[in-house]
Amino acid sequence: MSNDTITSGLQLRSLVTEDGHLKLFLQSAAVPEPGADEVIVRIEATPINPSDQMTLIIPADVSTGETTGTGADTSYTAKLRKGIENRVQARVGKPLSIGNEGAGTVVKAGSSDAAQALLGKTVAVLDGALYCQYRKVNIMQCMPLNEGTTAREAASCFVNPLTALGFVETMRMEGHKAIIHTAAASNLGQMLNRICLKDGVDLINIVRKKEQADLLKAQGAKYICNSSDDTFTADLTTAIEETGAYIAFDATGGGTLGSQILSCMEKAALKGEKHPGPYGSTTFKQLYIYGGLDMSPTILNRNFGFSWGISAWLLTPFTQKVGMAKTMELRKRVANELRSTFASHYSDEISLIEALDKDIVAAYSQQATGRKFLINPSK
Repeated sequence: MSNDTITSGLQLRSLVTEDGHLKLFLQSAAVPEPGADEVIVRIEATPINPSDQMTLIIPADVSTGETTGTGADTSYTAKLRKGIENRVQARVGKPLSIGNEGAGTVVKAGSSDAAQALLGKTVAVLDGALYCQYRKVNIMQCMPLNEGTTAREAASCFVNPLTALGFVETMRMEGHKAIIHTAAASNLGQMLNRICLKDGVDLINIVRKKEQADLLKAQGAKYICNSSDDTFTADLTTAIEETGAYIAFDATGGGTLGSQILSCMEKAALKGEKHPGPYGSTTFKQLYIYGGLDMSPTILNRNFGFSWGISAWLLTPFTQKVGMAKTMELRKRVANELRSTFASHYSDEISLIEALDKDIVAAYSQQATGRKFLINPSK
């Protein structure tokens, strides 16, 4: 199965230019020889996740986007969104790779027994630069898959599954018993709902549309709060009282939603305390921000006492904290439940070149519920 003729492949790059534009383009890159514990993977499926969007397209005003060129010379250019210039200043003039996860076939392997054992196999990969045709990675970045698993099925093995599992593990490690999650109708949110149902963990799902609430209800979700309803804060407070959910994971980041969650936590906690002190409830309330769907400033209205914390949550620091043994245990669960608990569904499959088409860029930049894009670089 080794292929000694592979010398180069296309990679997708994202560049912020000095004149205030974001440019997406393809670049031919050499495929280096693998070391003893390395393999070359032909990437056949890699999703466009929100974490990829941060580098890929979020800085751009897609209404100004234009596509030029054909084939490998295709490029996409759009003006930067107003107000974001300072945030991306460090990126100016630096073409960045994209693609945190994907799957494909091992077409060349290093000399070690472990590397050779992967030759010809379909593997899932965690890397950071997988919007490309070929990628050299260490064998520890590869997840061996159960027999018969396709690259499409395995494309989203890492980010969403391990993030959702990480939320549950974080909840347990910090002594909580239930979770609040925003943007709950997302691919990740639906996955977290399945995990919590399977593991017997109460989950409060926050959505912003009725159809999103209906989607989760059809999937067995018990606690659903619609932030667009006039009764949202009352509904959320009641759900917190019933579940004891004092840890939240927020995908929006900006605006007042995080503050509203902490406020509802405080209201629920105060109802359970007979003699609260001058500093509010003694119940510790934790808000983790793990996404940036709302790029506006995070606003806190300090009406939730003094027993609280706000932190960022990212997958890599989490896996480093829990260690290799726990991480491998979680990976194994993902592989075993890939067609059930951790199944991902894609509405659109596109090539690297199609990922630069202005109409397709406009579509995947919306991050709409029910529409998830998969790039197949081998197309």
